[in-house]
This record gives sequence, C-alpha cells and structure tokens, in this order.
Amino acid sequence: MRPYTFILVAVAFSLACTSSPSPEEQVKEWTCELAEGDPAPEFLKSLGCQGDFTVLASEPLDTSIPGARSVKVVMDRFDGDSLYFQNSQKYAIHYQFVSSHLSGQGLPIVGSLADFNQTEYYAPDRRFLLGAVTYYEGPGVWALELAPYDTASAELMTQLYESVRDAGYFGSALVFHPTSQAVEAEAKNLASSIRVMTTDELYAATDYQPLNLATSVGRLRFIQAEELETTYLAYRDIVVLDRLPNDISTVVGIITEEFQTPLSHVNVLSQNRKTPNMGLREAMTNAQLRALEGKWVRLTVGAFDWSVEEVTVAEADAYWEEHKPVPVVLPSADLTVKEFRDIEDVVTGGTGSLREALKAAIPAFGGKAAHYSVLATTEDLPVRKAFAIPAWYYVQFMEENGFYARLDELLADPEFQAKPEVRDARLKEFRAAMKAAPVNAEFQRMLQEKLAADYPGLTMRFRTSTNSEDLEGFPCAGCYESHTGDPSDWEDVLEAIRKTWASIWLFRTFEEREFHSIDHKSIVMALLVHHNFPDEEANGVALTANPFDPSGLQPGFYVNVQVGGDAEVVHPPPGITSDQFIYEFNQPGLPLTYLSHSNLVVTGQTVLTSAQVYELGKALELIHQRFSPAYGPRAGNTGWYAMDVEFKFDGEPGETPALTVKQARPHPGRGQ
Repeated sequence: MRPYTFILVAVAFSLACTSSPSPEEQVKEWTCELAEGDPAPEFLKSLGCQGDFTVLASEPLDTSIPGARSVKVVMDRFDGDSLYFQNSQKYAIHYQFVSSHLSGQGLPIVGSLADFNQTEYYAPDRRFLLGAVTYYEGPGVWALELAPYDTASAELMTQLYESVRDAGYFGSALVFHPTSQAVEAEAKNLASSIRVMTTDELYAATDYQPLNLATSVGRLRFIQAEELETTYLAYRDIVVLDRLPNDISTVVGIITEEFQTPLSHVNVLSQNRKTPNMGLREAMTNAQLRALEGKWVRLTVGAFDWSVEEVTVAEADAYWEEHKPVPVVLPSADLTVKEFRDIEDVVTGGTGSLREALKAAIPAFGGKAAHYSVLATTEDLPVRKAFAIPAWYYVQFMEENGFYARLDELLADPEFQAKPEVRDARLKEFRAAMKAAPVNAEFQRMLQEKLAADYPGLTMRFRTSTNSEDLEGFPCAGCYESHTGDPSDWEDVLEAIRKTWASIWLFRTFEEREFHSIDHKSIVMALLVHHNFPDEEANGVALTANPFDPSGLQPGFYVNVQVGGDAEVVHPPPGITSDQFIYEFNQPGLPLTYLSHSNLVVTGQTVLTSAQVYELGKALELIHQRFSPAYGPRAGNTGWYAMDVEFKFDGEPGETPALTVKQARPHPGRGQ
C-alpha cells in the first residue's frame, strides 16, 4: 500500500485555531521507553516522551507544512486490540510492518498487498485499524489522522483514537484531523469529547509556506507590492513583499507575507528559474530578516524550514558566477509555413514519437498551439474548436513596419542596456508603435475569410503561442498577454492581434529573457485562435500529479478553481480564497481532500459539483496519459512529471456548465 500524506496548500485564513489544547492540557512527558542512544526498535507499544516519538518518526511525504513528523500506528483487533507504533523510517507503509510482524506464528496470515488494501481500509470487519500520529511543530499540534480514502466508521475512529490517546504522553492534547471530505463527514459523528481540528484550523496556525525549494544568494530588499509600479529590481535581488504582486520582474528569491497558490505565475516562474520562493506570515516585520535588510544574504527554502545568513560581497559574486542561469537557446523559427491550420493539423504524429512531433510543430506554431493540437486530437477530451496562425505573420508584421531595425537600435543603446527605467520606457514606446502599425492586407483578407467561414458571429480570442513559452524547461508562465476581438468591428480584431504580438516586448517579459540570456530577436509569436469565454461559471488550473509528493507514492490531481468573474484563480485579490483540493482519482472511492474553500460561494458549498469534479478528473487522467510519451514515464522520465492544465466550466443560460480544457504544458516541479 502506498503511504498516505496530508496535503495542505497555502492560503491565508482568518480562522482561529480553536482546537488547541488549553494551558492545563499542556503535554507532559512520562518515562521514556528508550534510553538515550538506544537503537531504533521495530516498534513501541507506547510513547513516553519526545525522544520515543522522534526515534520512530519519519518525515511525511507531504512537505507543504513544515516541521511535520509522523509515526504510523496499527491496532490489531484480532490480538486483543494490541497497539503498535511502528518504526516509520524503516517501514514507510503499514503493510510492510504488518506483513513482517503480525503475520503467522499464531496470528492470521496477512495476504497480498492488494488484498490488504481492499480489506484494511474499506471493510467494516477489518482486522487492523490504521492511522498515524503527526506532530505539527509550527502550530504545536498532535493529531491522529487516517488515510484520506479510509472508510472507517466513527466507532472505529473512536476505538483507535482512545487507544492512541492512552498510549502516548501527548494524549491530553491529541486531536483528530480529518484528511479528506469523506473522513470529515464521518468525523461529525464522533463524540464531543474527541476534538476535531480541520485543515483550515490547522493551517491557520502555520506561519511558513515553502513553495519552491531552492537556495540563492542576493541582496535582501523590502518592498510594498504597490511600490513595484515605480521601483525597479535587479536580477540579483531577494525581495520581501507584503503581498503577491500583479507583476514582478526577474529576481533570485521571493518572500511574501501573503501566502500564495502553488500555481501562481510568480511561483511557476520561480520554479523555472530554480530560485527560492516562500510565504512567511509577518515577513515585513520579521526581526531576522529586517536585521539583514540591504545586505548580501544566502536564502534557503527547505521543505520543513528556511534559513537566511549574511555573506560577503566576494562570496555573493562568486556564487553568481557559479550559478547564473545557463543560456537558453530557443527552437529556431520555421518561417516556411504560411497557411492557417485547423488545430487538429498542427501536430501530426506520423510514425514518429509525440515528443518529436511537438518539437517539429513548435518552430512554426509555438508551444501553446502545439500542445492544444494534442489536446484536440485526444479522444473524449473537451476542447474548443480552434485554428493556428503561424509565426510567419508576426515576422511579416515586424519586417514591413521596420520594427526589427528599431529593435537593433534599442539593443545597441548603452543607456537602454544599463538602466531598467530606460528599458521600461523605451519598450512601452515600442509596444505603442506596434499597436498603431498597419497590418498586411492579404493577411487581413485571409483571416476575414477564415472567421466568416468557420466562426460566423463569434467573438474570438487571439492567444499567444511563442517559441519561448509552454516549453519543457522554460514554461514562462504569464509572460505574454492574449486579447479578444469582435469580427463585427474589424478594427477591434486588428487591435487584439497587435496588442497580443506587442506583448513580446513587455518589460517583465524582456527581463525574463535577459535573465536567461535569450536572444530577443529569436522570439516569434504564432496565434492560437478560438471563440472566447465571455462569462464562464468557473475557471481553474490543475496539475496532473500531486506537487507535494515528489516520490510519486501519493498520486493525485491538484486542483485550484474559482467561480467565474473578476477574481483570478492564480492571483486572487487580497482576501479572496479559492477552492483547492487533492483528488485521488485512481483510488477506490475517489477521495477528495479540500485544502481551502472559496469565500465567493455560500459557506458549505463548493465551486464545482461532485459530477463536475469527476468530469474534470477524467480529463486530467486523459491528459496525463496522453502527454506521457512526450514528457512522462513513456518518454523515459523517471523523475517528476505533471502537466499544468487550465480549464473552464461554461454553459449557456439554463444549461449545466460543461468542462472545456484551455491548455496544457509540462510543469517544472517544486524543486529539491
């Protein structure tokens, strides 16, 4: 049986932790079962002190809450309700321990792993009760937890809880923490004497959120997010911010006082840069950080804790020389393709591999259109009808209006190179000129005919698809901006296209490429075109793997979804929360673990219905398997593999909103 973890995702809560032990219930140690220096035993029957717990405890696979340690527990109901605190470092899962110690020699034989799984987590008359005692160091909470998919009744939960409480020195403080929606529903039947602590309450008492695990050396700066509009950052800055900004240029480390969502653009860019990113409550007034303001420091974001220390200028320079990004070379543009293509015809597999087919399509049609083409040719996957405009027409626009020559002048200007404020101003002028420039007449004629024939009466979304985004190793999430145009007002369409093309020259995008030593003139932009989503009921992002389980032993889909409207799911306004959950789609019972809830829906309700969650799960499974030959195990990848997916639920008035997948790209992972 794979070990289970308890995944908690970063969202700020105002909810107080009401289930913490009162002062008279503070934990008091008993006599230790083990003497200092004793070797770790296979198990203990009771835990008398912190030392006993520490010897047996392992770091949980879940690394989203720092400082958590767990000891797995087994109650053998056949053998007089004997309780075992197993050595969880040696035996990572219950089955390993049970089959080694509680099988035969007068006890019933423990069968296969498959039989064990089906019986001991689901059967009412199961032999074993299985759980874990987890200590959350940040909030100082001792919690008994079951697997998210465990179907134990309240009576069985109570039996295990009381046994663990009586056998552990922490018993007076022990709470029950439901790890899934189903477990939480059954826990409502527990007696009032058993304190239940929800994920929301547990997380409210946590002050550190590790997002991207990495180390960087840079100059520590404190900045209010609103000041970023007039303050320029250097590549080698590590910034402390009061909240997640709408926009931020390239830096080597980020600490935000406001907690982030794991799929925010800022975090995905940090993952792409391999630079540390973390949330820390009250970071702006943190004494340790403030003491180092303006100094060169080494910041390390770890799975369970963080550290910062001052370094010398010489050490900082040496670190930069050793760790500065390896120059990224983009796929060379293919300007031989000049026809518009229906999206199904962009990636053609032939007899070659999917990976090679994608590589062949990206030079002409960019990463977004190429991946969308694979989605569109995946059976039973709902996507919108679309077509792609090749990169040739961007190059034609640039050449016919003299923009490449103007760009050469900018790049050769020493003041442009040296001063970020000059770069920002000149790039703004450059974009303004692009937005006012004429568009080739033959291109306009071709586009008018295509839209009239295949998309009559529809407003259209013109989406960026460059050779420098949605790529393996360089996703560049949020680098470029797409726009909508209404063909009934042709100038509106031209404006949308020009604004989309011009987003190549946004300041933040330019700085991102500069950080990676990318040749700016090598960028080309194709367009992915489809009917827009004018008023969707829900929008979201998802990963086709569990980002807090790098081992792959706790598979699940991570989903972040919000009701339709103005609140972006990857960057919500201050104080706005979304639904976030782990969906164990391939587990019996389809366990669903909500990590946070949207505060834009009625309390107690969720953004998606159970039927919509299942519909989404089927799509995510299809996407995960479909792209495996390009990026996953079927491509020889034995490490992290997940697709980053954007989706909508949309429907006409009176219709049940249905799923539409917007895009998928390889996700870089969470760091080491």
